[in-house]
Amino acid sequence: VRHRGRVVSQAVAVVTGVSSQGRREILAMSVGDAESTDFWTQVLRGLRERGLKVSTETDPEGVALVISDAHSGIKAAVKAILPGAGWQRCRVHFARNVTQRLGSAHSKPVNALISTIFAQTTAESVIAQYKQVAESLRASFPAIADMLDAALPDLTAFASMPREHWQKIWSNNPIERLNREIKRRADVVQIFPNRESVTRLIGAVLQEQHEEWQYGERRYLSEISMRKLVTVLHGQAEVDPVGVVMPLTA
Repeated sequence: VRHRGRVVSQAVAVVTGVSSQGRREILAMSVGDAESTDFWTQVLRGLRERGLKVSTETDPEGVALVISDAHSGIKAAVKAILPGAGWQRCRVHFARNVTQRLGSAHSKPVNALISTIFAQTTAESVIAQYKQVAESLRASFPAIADMLDAALPDLTAFASMPREHWQKIWSNNPIERLNREIKRRADVVQIFPNRESVTRLIGAVLQEQHEEWQYGERRYLSEISMRKLVTVLHGQAEVDPVGVVMPLTA
């Protein structure tokens, strides 16, 4: 983006969510200098001011789980602005972290072993397999075992949700297609004349996607599975389901 006579890099934060009806929505976008804690705090605070709530026992409609990479800015902002909401660390980003640590040759069998955690069918078996994988890697790859130990509650947050939701909440993959489309449109421009032009172009892409999600025939999460979510979280099947928020930087 051209700013004061210079071309500078800018971050675009996009937040999507799943409503109580089980449909995906675009909740927010924001352009900033970097993915800092202040930046993400401003984004999430804006959502709270617009009415976004955190799920509580007395009011179950709200954010139950946030899914993102392990960027410290996002984590700190979620903790401050969405207290009580769970956080799921994206399993794909974790696999990339493993590859960065070991290199592509050594990381393939390690990531294949880690992926067995997500092939389990119950919350108990997920935790048991997680601990078994970490222990099996401790002798040969102690650094990876330590990474797994530290990430246990974050990588397995999905397991507390209904089984039908798992594949859609254990990574950022559901919004990667949207992310690629944003990048494709931005690459055509290459250098934006100002921030406003970024908002206009990417905002148009997001508006189009939002409408497609809202008026499409299929729900992202079924009504039955959303009712199960309420039962799991609060034991109140008669209450309207809660939503799930997934922030991702574009």
